[in-house]
Amino acid sequence: MAISNCQADLTARQTMNIFMSKFKILSGSLLATLLATTLLATTPLAEELSSTGTFVDGVAAVVNEGIVLKSELNRQTELIALRAREGGMTLPPQDVLEEQVLERLIVEEIQAQRAQRVGIQISDQQLNATIAEVARTANVQFDDMPAILAEQGIEYGEYRRDMRKQMILEQLRRIDVVQRISVSPREIEQCVDDLEDNVVVNSDFDLSHILISVPESATAEQFAEAEAEAENIYSQLLEGTEFSELAIRYSDSQTGLEGGNLGWRKGDQLPTLFSDVVGDMQPGDFSRPIRTISGFNLVKVNEVRGVNQKSEIDQMLVRHILVTPNEIIDDETAKQRLEDAYEKINNGEDFGEIAKLLSDDPGSANDGGNTGWTGAGTFVPEFEEVANNAEIGVVTEPFRSRFGWHIIEVVDRRVYDNTEDLKQSNCVERVRNGKLANESELWVRRIRDEAYVDTRI
Repeated sequence: MAISNCQADLTARQTMNIFMSKFKILSGSLLATLLATTLLATTPLAEELSSTGTFVDGVAAVVNEGIVLKSELNRQTELIALRAREGGMTLPPQDVLEEQVLERLIVEEIQAQRAQRVGIQISDQQLNATIAEVARTANVQFDDMPAILAEQGIEYGEYRRDMRKQMILEQLRRIDVVQRISVSPREIEQCVDDLEDNVVVNSDFDLSHILISVPESATAEQFAEAEAEAENIYSQLLEGTEFSELAIRYSDSQTGLEGGNLGWRKGDQLPTLFSDVVGDMQPGDFSRPIRTISGFNLVKVNEVRGVNQKSEIDQMLVRHILVTPNEIIDDETAKQRLEDAYEKINNGEDFGEIAKLLSDDPGSANDGGNTGWTGAGTFVPEFEEVANNAEIGVVTEPFRSRFGWHIIEVVDRRVYDNTEDLKQSNCVERVRNGKLANESELWVRRIRDEAYVDTRI
């Protein structure tokens, strides 16, 4: 098993961050945190009873070979309404809200069908890691999650299904959109030059967004219609209508039903669409409609905060040996092999040579078990805890992680100025994000237009 498997699963973490941002998890409110990542298990609107009291359900929409149930539409609509009430947002009329929610469910069903065809799966291990991170953010224990959710009327199995679904959809988006966006060295170089002494780069922004989309290969007439609708929204904003209310009612963005809220974004990672306008805006300001290839966008700055440009991180240089139990080697045998290796190393044999012969980690075995300089959060918690507590140059006794048995040696520790590294990586993200917003919207429009959809409400 490669050392990359010992590292915290990046996709799961990114999905969790996106999932939490999408539903605006508040660390100070456990209920808000838990509700943010699940549908309500039981709600009055989620059930329909026949005259005999027997549960029945109806079809809200036929989507290719699948369906969207009325009960699902009702549950989602009530959840959106609950979040809106808690956030003090004004909702559009019920029929408009249901239409927006149904459209989201239709798009998610199309995406889920495609993910199934592609073969995307989320293992229990990946799912548990993401839920554990949610629990950590809420300052509760992972094992306490089912009971805590039950106290709030949320069924744990439903919670896990919803989380797994969102992780699958995020992986699909990475495959279909993110991984196909290329960033050239020249674009990175230009980005670094542009960001020097840029006020936007040195700030974080809490933003909201409204998108009035156009179809792929839209005609001039379709652009004109979208522009007219965007200008109408802008006029309503000038008259004092809440941005969140208009986002829920009109926005075609995936964040529309959350009042258009995008959460906090680092200035040096903002797409060009936003970075070109927010630098001249104050908290509470909103932009005029901005035309892009996917439609017309309106941006609101909710809040701004400054950030420190210089960045330093603690790093450690670690090497390890991994023995993974399998059909041939049971758990006790794997542990015994590492105990023998531990004794040989303490008797003077070379750690690196033993790692080359014994370690099951092809990512580091050929390099004598060396994992390179790493920072916090690189490894899974059980591995990182041992490494953090290890003395420099002292080999640890064998310990168990979810991937097998390890012995490790922390070779050195340092405080590393990663400011320049961050500039490079942030520019990669910034260039990619600049392309991502339009590409994502076009992708959603394309798969939506290609699907067979028959609404039944």
